[in-house]
Amino acid sequence: MKASRLTAIGLVAAAGLWIASGHFLPHETAESRAAIRGGESEVKKLFRVAVVETIVIPHSRKLTISGRTAADKRVNVTARTGGILTELRVKRGMWVKQGEIMAILSDEAREAQVAQAQAVVTQRRTELEAKRQLIMNGTLPRLQLVDLESQVKAAEATLAGAEAERDRGVVRAPWSGVVHDVAVEVGQAAFSMGGREIAQIVALDPMLAVVEVAERRLAGIKVGEAAEVRLVTGEIARGTIRFVAKTASQTTRTYRVEIELPNADGKIPDGITAEVSVPLAPVPATRVPRSALTFSSAGELGVRAVDADGTVGFVPVSVVEDAPSFMWLGGIAAGSRVIVQGQDFVREGQKVEAVMAASEVTATAR
Repeated sequence: MKASRLTAIGLVAAAGLWIASGHFLPHETAESRAAIRGGESEVKKLFRVAVVETIVIPHSRKLTISGRTAADKRVNVTARTGGILTELRVKRGMWVKQGEIMAILSDEAREAQVAQAQAVVTQRRTELEAKRQLIMNGTLPRLQLVDLESQVKAAEATLAGAEAERDRGVVRAPWSGVVHDVAVEVGQAAFSMGGREIAQIVALDPMLAVVEVAERRLAGIKVGEAAEVRLVTGEIARGTIRFVAKTASQTTRTYRVEIELPNADGKIPDGITAEVSVPLAPVPATRVPRSALTFSSAGELGVRAVDADGTVGFVPVSVVEDAPSFMWLGGIAAGSRVIVQGQDFVREGQKVEAVMAASEVTATAR
C-alpha cells in the first residue's frame, strides 16, 4: 500500500513539473513562426521583374495628320461678250496650254467695227501729216495741230476698243491645266452668252496637300520645310510647306497648312485622301516597349522603375511619339531601370528582384 502511494505521488510531481516547464522554458509561438517564414520569403523569394536601362537621346519627331489633295488653281472660264457659240475646241479631261483657244463666238459685226475704226485712224493720221507742214510754216494756226493730234488719239482709242471687243469673241485658256467640266454646247444662245460659263479648268501642277493643324502643334511647323505625303493609293510624294495660316478656323479652331507637291505628269489627282508627315524639332526622349506603359493608382500614365536598392517606383511620362512597336517617352531620366515585364504585378514601394531583359529594347542615338 505504501508503494502505490509513493508511485502516485511521483506521477503527480512529474505532471506538475511538465506543466511548469511551459511557463519557464522558451517556446515557439505562432507569431514567431509566421515572422520567420515572412523574413525567409522576403529574402529568398522576391518577385522577379525584367528591366531595361534607358538611354535619352534627341528624337526627331514627326507630326502625322490626315488631309486631302487640292488643285493649286481652279477657275470657271466665261464668255466676255454676246454671240452664238460657233466652235468648241475642248472637252472634259483635255489638257490645255495657257492662251490656247477653247471656244469661238459668232462675229456679230465685230470684225467690221475693227475695219471701220482702222479706216478712221488712217484718215486722222493722213490729215495730221498733211496739215503739219502748213502749221509749222505758219499758214494755219498752231492750235489746229493740237486739235488734229487729239482726233488721232481718239481714233486710235476707238480702234483699240473695237479690237478688244473682237478678241472677246475668242475664249482662251488663262493658264495651263486640265478641263474638268464643259457647260455649253455649240449653237447655244446669242445675247445670253455674255458672262456665261464655258468650261472649268483645274491646274494640277503643282498639287497641294492640305491639312488642318491643332493650335498646340502649330509651333513646330515652318514655311519652307520638307514634308512627306502618303496618298491613300499607296504612293508617296515629297514637297515643301508653302503656307501656314495665321488665323484659325472659326468652327474647328485649327490652322490650314499647305504642302506644295510637284505634279508635272498629273499622277496626283485632286481631292484624294492623303496622310502628311511633317518633321518637328527634336526633343530628349527614350524608347521603351508599348507594353511597359501602365497607370498609377491615381490614373496617371507612366512606367514603373526599380531603384538601386530594388524598390519599385512610378515615373510619370509624356508621349513624344507613338510608333507601331515602341513608344518615345519624355520624363524618364537616363540610366533608369524601367520594368518591361511584370510591371502590372508589382506596386510602388515593393521590393523586387530586377533582372536585365534578354534583348535590348531601348534606342541608341540615330
